Amino acid sequence: MSVRTQSSEQPAETVHRAGFACFVGRPNAGKSTLTNALVGQKVAITANQPQTTRHTVRGIVHRPDAQLILVDTPGLHKPRTLLGERLNDVVRTTWAEVDVIGFCLPANEKIGPGDRFIAKELAGIRKTPKIAVVTKTDLVDSKTLAEQLIAIDQLGKDLGIEWAQIVPVSAVGSKQVDLLADLLIPLLPEGPALYPEGDLTDEPEQVMIAELIREAALEGVRDELPHSIAVVVEEMLPRPDRPADRPLLDIHANVYIERPSQKGIIIGPKGKRLKEVGIKSRKQIEALLGTPVFLDLHVKVAKDWQRDPKQLRKLGF
Repeated sequence: MSVRTQSSEQPAETVHRAGFACFVGRPNAGKSTLTNALVGQKVAITANQPQTTRHTVRGIVHRPDAQLILVDTPGLHKPRTLLGERLNDVVRTTWAEVDVIGFCLPANEKIGPGDRFIAKELAGIRKTPKIAVVTKTDLVDSKTLAEQLIAIDQLGKDLGIEWAQIVPVSAVGSKQVDLLADLLIPLLPEGPALYPEGDLTDEPEQVMIAELIREAALEGVRDELPHSIAVVVEEMLPRPDRPADRPLLDIHANVYIERPSQKGIIIGPKGKRLKEVGIKSRKQIEALLGTPVFLDLHVKVAKDWQRDPKQLRKLGF
């Protein structure tokens, strides 16, 4: 028997891993909240309304031995519009390109047709390892959680999916979130870091700003306009006459809706709602950029933009 000893002068080389993981699941399964909890900062917009994530927002988890890059895809769903079809294409392309997939299933809802629809699609992607992530465990008791774990194990067996792991987590209480990262990292390929140490996301700032405005605009009108709002940042310029120690960034953005009748809902009586949207999103943008901001918002109508290929392109989809 040979025993290998390590010379004290040469420490063991630790393997560094770097790669991409994505969370999938039906809309509102807790994917964005989980991304934010892992990264420790708000990078993907979260809301209690399905389909709020439209852009692939990457969160980056930096560890001494690894870099885990999280790709947040829109929820896969049965499409009813051209926008819906494009979002589904984005999802499938992403799945084929990542190193590991986390399938999010809420602990507080029984497995339903939407989950099976996604699981069937996942079963067709043979090579990529898959972890089943049971989210929102803070909302259930241990018996319900145990039943859900058994049901997920069975779902895998029914469809021929071999789960690399089944992990219960609660992003809200940060329960098991670090453990999830510990389980995802060994499934990544060996290699150097792909992003500089300080980066939390590679999403262009203008896209993140547009998302923050959109999230603020959705608040309070989700039931009336769940998917009818798009935001485009037209211009971001430093105010020229400001001294270096007191910079001000001028941001001009358009909030697009589909019909003239929706304009009043967004603007509110005497412009009150739009003003609130401006105040709320400006605070978040200033926190993101670390600089004072003057935010100029305008509401415009882009008729039936979700069904019009030209408008979709213009709005960045």
